[in-house]
Amino acid sequence: MRFGFVIGLFVLAAFEAANVYFIMPMPGSQRMRSLELAYLLYSWRWLVRGLAVGLMVVTLPFAWRGGWFRRTGVVVGIAAVGALAFMFNFVMAADAMFKMPARLTMATPAANKVALDRLVVGLELNGEARAYPLQFIGYHHQVRDSVGGRAVLVTYCTVCRTGRIYDPVIAGSHERFRLVGMDHFNAMLEDLTTGSWWRQANGAAVVGPQKGVAMVELASRQVTLKQWFAMYPKSLVMQPDPAFTEQYAKDYAFERGTSRGRLTGTDPRSWHDKSWVIGLRIGRTARAYDWNQLLREGTINDTLGGRPVLIAVAADSASFYAFTRPNAGIRYRIDGDSLRAGTAAFGLNGKGAATTLAPIVASQEFWHSWRTFNPGTTRFGAP
Repeated sequence: MRFGFVIGLFVLAAFEAANVYFIMPMPGSQRMRSLELAYLLYSWRWLVRGLAVGLMVVTLPFAWRGGWFRRTGVVVGIAAVGALAFMFNFVMAADAMFKMPARLTMATPAANKVALDRLVVGLELNGEARAYPLQFIGYHHQVRDSVGGRAVLVTYCTVCRTGRIYDPVIAGSHERFRLVGMDHFNAMLEDLTTGSWWRQANGAAVVGPQKGVAMVELASRQVTLKQWFAMYPKSLVMQPDPAFTEQYAKDYAFERGTSRGRLTGTDPRSWHDKSWVIGLRIGRTARAYDWNQLLREGTINDTLGGRPVLIAVAADSASFYAFTRPNAGIRYRIDGDSLRAGTAAFGLNGKGAATTLAPIVASQEFWHSWRTFNPGTTRFGAP
């Protein structure tokens, strides 16, 4: 019986460590196919904890006998496991490290305090436009808002470099989420109704009662705030929450790709895990385009899923746009912030592009992210 207490301590410590290991960026954890195991451990956490603690309580009188040395060991063991449990559940928990805004403040261009050269993820719905700087949503991971009278869930994962905006209405109800961890380096959200886990990169529930359900993605665009205001002069833009001033990125290292950090840093080469790509999906056909090639050439004309497409980068070398072309015979080139095809020319971010070309959803992300969550993707220019 005296060893029962030690077994209970060991089981509790090992379980708390495993509960965190599989859903946080620990060595080797994000390259395993362990999502179902992680969800199983999480779902049964209170039962396992109860059994381990129950075993410790029952065997505590036997472990306590034998003098001061054994009693000291009991106290130290309980304190150590308690500290581990607190660390894993309250300090290292994803939603404890990355909190949602305490309040969401939106400002007009005249009142805006965000630098115009910062990148934003923006969308327009029902005549209303709003923009969310990567500087802020990169920390928060998720922001709830309403645009054009419609609920939206703005999400961002810096480890994948993925910005997505979803309609959070599921089965007729406005769902709320918390950040629970990550899988294959992508942020994982847990809905508060069923406890299902949803992948940020595609808005799909991957484990839990809602498995197989996917949120509707809303068309968004990643550009500099200056470019966004050129398209939507009356747009509102998210402002910093004073409660998180220290957490927000002060420099441009992540946005401009000069960071070399293990998780969120950029590899300046092409087609490496942390290289940037532009991802397009039309129907069931997905393709990745090398960001370095786009910077060199300014535009990429292609045909994807039977539709002529165009990707263009603005003169700021940061804002990018994706459109479908009227037909495969018309090829566009970039000239500053203007698109040209033969003698025709119009602004990349103005009404000319919007009326001549149909915008399509495109994402700038790390190559490891695009290929992981778009199996079967091809690479532009590759055999």
